[in-house]
This record gives sequence, structure tokens and C-alpha cells, in this order.
Amino acid sequence: MGGVDKGLELLDGLPLVQHALHRLAPQVGRILISANRNLDAYARFGYPVCIDSDTSFAGPLAGFLAGLEKCETDWLAAVPCDTPRFPGDLVARLASRVDGGALAVAVTRSQDLRQRQPVFCLMRRDLRDALDSFLREGGRKIEIWLERIGCAEVAFEDSGAFFNANTLEELRQLGKA
Repeated sequence: MGGVDKGLELLDGLPLVQHALHRLAPQVGRILISANRNLDAYARFGYPVCIDSDTSFAGPLAGFLAGLEKCETDWLAAVPCDTPRFPGDLVARLASRVDGGALAVAVTRSQDLRQRQPVFCLMRRDLRDALDSFLREGGRKIEIWLERIGCAEVAFEDSGAFFNANTLEELRQLGKA
């Protein structure tokens, strides 16, 4: 999005992060916001803000690690702010399929194409050390980490619910939906 902070971009008059918070809040007991800039703006939403301890711009996995380091429950659900229409039952469905494992991830199917939605996941807090090690080894790709630790896949039929805004044009498209 040209260097702008996605979470603070407006959709229907509200910042993207606020859409995610409204959709996630009824699904979980506590919320953490992962952010690395505009920390005061994110703190105004009333939830703790955690920043990446890995300063090498390790992407979403660094955000996962920051969340796992601050998580006070046994499980951490992760969602990105740029996908504001994710399912209202996401966390419950992920939890129902974790089946004693350590992580469950959303999967969609569109036109016979199966696609993991790896930033939509539910993970056990005790994955923190494994993720920290992976990042220290130089790992950055979510898919590689998922393969290493193994995960349950949970099918979601509405692939449109996982449409994410990576550009300002895609954000405008979401506003028309």
C-alpha cells in the first residue's frame, strides 16, 4: 500500500484494525495487537500492543512470536488486519479441528484451487520456543514453519471472507462489497 500502515487505513469510515477487532472480540477472551509503528494509535483501541522482538522484519512470523511471548492463555488466535471480513466463527472452527495438535490453520478452495490462509490460525502457546528457533535459524516463510511443526487444516467454503487488501485499489473493492 505504498508504505502506509494498513491497519490504520479506513474501510467504511473505520480503520481496518478496528474491523478486525470487532469481528475477533466475540470469538476470544483477550486480544493483543501486533504492531511495529504508530504504537500510540494502536494503543487507543484499548488493547495491549506488542512489537516484534525480532527486528529483522521477519514478517508475520515475528508477529506470531510477539503474540506468543505476551499470550497469557494456552492458545493464541492470529488474524491479519487487512482481511476484515473473516468468518465470525473462525476461532471456534479452528479449535474444533486442532485435535490434540499444536496448530490449526484455515484453508479455502476457489475454482478447484486449495489455498492455505496461514495467517488465520490457532496455535498453542508452547510453540513459542520452536518458532523462536525457526526465526533465529533465518526461517521466514510461514508455509515452511507449518510443514516443520505440522498443523490441522480447517476448510472454509467462503473464500471471499479471506479477501485481503494489499493495495489501495483492493481496499476500495472491499468498500464496495
